[in-house]
Amino acid sequence: MVDFWQRALYFPLTVLLISLLIWSIFGALPAALFFGAVVFLRMLFNLRKLSALQYWSAAPDLRSVPEDSGLWEDVFSRLNKIMRKQREEREKHAVALHQMEQATSALPEGVAILDESDHIEWCNPLAEAHFGLDSVRDVGQQITYLARQPEFVQYLAVANFTAPLILRGARQDDIVLSVKVVPYGINNKLLISRDITHLERIETMRRDFVANVSHELRTPLTVINGFVETLQDMPNLDNDMSRRALALMGEQTNRMEGLVNDLLTLSRLENSQNTLAEEVVDIPVLLQSLHQEGQVLSAGRHEFKLEMESSAKVQGNAAELRSAFGNLISNAVRYTPQGGNIVIRWNELAEGKVLFSVRDSGIGIAHEHIPRLTERFYRVDRSRSRETGGTGLGLAIVKHIVNRHQGNLEIVSEEGKGSTFSIVFPVKRNLLYCSKPSAK
Repeated sequence: MVDFWQRALYFPLTVLLISLLIWSIFGALPAALFFGAVVFLRMLFNLRKLSALQYWSAAPDLRSVPEDSGLWEDVFSRLNKIMRKQREEREKHAVALHQMEQATSALPEGVAILDESDHIEWCNPLAEAHFGLDSVRDVGQQITYLARQPEFVQYLAVANFTAPLILRGARQDDIVLSVKVVPYGINNKLLISRDITHLERIETMRRDFVANVSHELRTPLTVINGFVETLQDMPNLDNDMSRRALALMGEQTNRMEGLVNDLLTLSRLENSQNTLAEEVVDIPVLLQSLHQEGQVLSAGRHEFKLEMESSAKVQGNAAELRSAFGNLISNAVRYTPQGGNIVIRWNELAEGKVLFSVRDSGIGIAHEHIPRLTERFYRVDRSRSRETGGTGLGLAIVKHIVNRHQGNLEIVSEEGKGSTFSIVFPVKRNLLYCSKPSAK
């Protein structure tokens, strides 16, 4: 900084000293004329440099930094270094951006960057293909103006991104997308789409296969079971071994019939074209009936209690809800030792949600098994499941029914201390709450 002021003041001080010398020899007028002429020439010189600087700054990427000497040389030299450094940084960023674009283009998923208002900031080629976008023309457009599927618009509006959205017919064709939104940065979103059409077709084939095979098995099983029952009723059946064999055959045939029926039920629930037929379901009346059925199934081995803490009716499918509630009650009977307690409860939660729960004092479930209980054929104890006659599909059926009613299945259990299975229905299913004036 000291060197700068020394160099900056050298010229004006020199001119001032010369002007004073001229004043002392020739008088004030010649000194003033000399000083004014030098200052004017210096001003023209600086204006010329400023003009060169302005000319360069108008297009710094296309023009070279002016060259000079003295202080202007330092300024131009520093500007040149800054521009060279910025150019290098831009080149590095351009290379990094190009590599990122190549990497995202190679991803098996479509990727789009959205701002806080869901406007498109960038997208890769797969996202263009999935949603019919143009990475140049559609930047800045709101994505819901271009992808107008109601479920997709609602998915972004609700902003509950815990689970992916399955989007069918994204481009008016047979494509099926799994769409996931990941918030990042300050109110930005990463929209990730994946083509699962092939997986969906495989899953459809699997469901169709299971449904067809199960349907084909029903007739022969019915015939076999009929003949077994006929043989068991024959009056001249004296052989103990024959009676035991027929009893075992009847038991296993009934078990297979139950398995086939559960497979058919599960296939029907998994079918996306099988829409939910809704009606008003009187839950208190339904639970009274299921409570009696549970006591019959228990045959006096358990203490049953029905806690009816709400009179709420729900909007749903009566047959499916009966199946779901009945499955949970029968499971409680199967896995609760004799003398245990089973409590069926129906009550209203905060904000209008309603809860059905079955609590038992049975054998309980270890914590590591709970996340997998709703998987098909998953058994905690296979030998005990065979003894109790379960098919391994009951909780999978319950889970599908709960999902079709937009509810949540909650499981709380501790090994040796019993279990509580709860179904929480959303407020929109609670007809009692929705009919209140304050809820409208």
